[in-house]
Amino acid sequence: MKSRRLQVFLGFALLAILVAIAVIGFGRSPDRIARPAPLPQDPFIQVYTNHNPTDSANYTEPYRKIAREGDNLEQIIVDAIASAQSSIDVAVQELRLPNIALALATKRQAGLSVRVVLENTYNRAWGDLTPAEIQQLDDRERDRYNDFLASSDLDKDGKLSDDEINQGDALVILRNAGIPVIDDTADGSKGSGLMHHKFIAIDGVTTIVTSANFTPSDIHGDFSAPETRGNANNLLAIRDATLTAIFTEEFNLLWGDGPGGKPDSNFGLQKPYRPARQLQVGHSLVTVQFSPTSSTQPWSFSTNGLIGQVLNRANESANLALFVFSEQPLADILETRHQQGVEIKALIDPEFAFRSYSEGLDLLGVALSDRCKYELDNRPWQSPLSSVGVPELPKGDKLHHKFGLIDDTIVITGSHNWSEAGNRNNDETLLVIENAIVAAHYKREFERLYKGATLGIPAPVRQKIDEQKKTCPQISAPTSTATPDATGESTVGKVDVNTATPDATGESTVGKVDVNTATRAELEALPGIGPTLAKRILEARRQRPFTSLDDFAQRVPGISPRLRNQLAERITW
Repeated sequence: MKSRRLQVFLGFALLAILVAIAVIGFGRSPDRIARPAPLPQDPFIQVYTNHNPTDSANYTEPYRKIAREGDNLEQIIVDAIASAQSSIDVAVQELRLPNIALALATKRQAGLSVRVVLENTYNRAWGDLTPAEIQQLDDRERDRYNDFLASSDLDKDGKLSDDEINQGDALVILRNAGIPVIDDTADGSKGSGLMHHKFIAIDGVTTIVTSANFTPSDIHGDFSAPETRGNANNLLAIRDATLTAIFTEEFNLLWGDGPGGKPDSNFGLQKPYRPARQLQVGHSLVTVQFSPTSSTQPWSFSTNGLIGQVLNRANESANLALFVFSEQPLADILETRHQQGVEIKALIDPEFAFRSYSEGLDLLGVALSDRCKYELDNRPWQSPLSSVGVPELPKGDKLHHKFGLIDDTIVITGSHNWSEAGNRNNDETLLVIENAIVAAHYKREFERLYKGATLGIPAPVRQKIDEQKKTCPQISAPTSTATPDATGESTVGKVDVNTATPDATGESTVGKVDVNTATRAELEALPGIGPTLAKRILEARRQRPFTSLDDFAQRVPGISPRLRNQLAERITW
């Protein structure tokens, strides 16, 4: 009897142990159970992503003190700056991270040459804003200012002291260190399309190239939104003197003679055209091209033309992770590759994936009109994909990548959005890297994003298409004079400025602007139009629509004769 009782007791004990193990196992975070091991890095080209899922990618954010997964892109930049021995050149659309500014200040104080180029829209220190200017900020900028206030207000008294500003305002830190800074008005204009570069050249041998602006929201997450983890971005650290020399040449064109001198900087289309350049970096074949390219050059010579050439080489697969995709010729090239058996997957940021000009709609085989008119040369696929959609992101974060992965061996990346604005207006960087070790990092990042993605046409978009069929009995489908083909020698449609609303991203999406529907960001992307003029355009058109170029120039204060002529081929109504 005792033996039987002992057997029963041992049986229950074993069962309890098994249940406990199961509970402990199932209670663990899936990430902790299944996080992959790190991938090998190329000795000359290292890849980092701020959502890196590997088990060795962990850090505590310096501002919110949140422990999280991912590569600390800011620290990688800070460490690269700390390694500098002679010179540091920074060209970035926006710089708001204090630790990067402090690292630059330290090197400047040590006697190194430090130069910084920014986009004029973001070359104003938060701490310099007056109460009246703060009140006039739009919703997006007000949120960003409030984040700065919350992160810099160390004693939490609701206001910033001079000491708090000096410690927390990146642009003030640069200024106090005597670091020379210019923006894209240094050429004597009111600004180029966008100074959208995101690169650093160090000591003539190291180049940092990233899709991320140097801001909290692009790297870590918004200070006042703890659920955010930073817009999905990638960063390359490349050690090669020849490549760095190419980036230094680009920087010197922007810099001219620096601040306070002659207006001899070259931004946007003032830069001379330079074709793509190819070089060997260790075992990698690297191609680099800078935007913009004038419309006087064939599309195939442009940066988007280079993207098209690489897409045309796809034999097995093309996986795209794009903030915006609005360049029709690239969609046409992809369709040709799809017809020849290439598997194509595409993820686009949710804010841009289903706009009327998004090529994601083409890949899905549908179209949305804008005031009963399709975009120029619009061409929905006859054999649509089911592998196009939007990634699942933490609320408030964006898909900010601009990369394509071809046959798991070739990477297209940089700051360059796949849009006409990126191609024809903005100062941009595009890299094409042929190296399977490098490509593996982008493959892992794409698979991470694709795993939880929502694919296909959302119900609200289908509903909108059905409604347009009722409200637009005849939808105009304009075409350019040139027939679109796989070479991509066509253009994209225009957008309208009279019904635009402020955009939440601060990045442009299309090149030509029809002054009746453009967003505020699209207005600001026009040559010579910054936040002030964009605001004036919005105010003027609220009174009544623009009717002609002369009407536009006369009613918007600040449109000079030179700017009027510059915009003549960029806008319509």
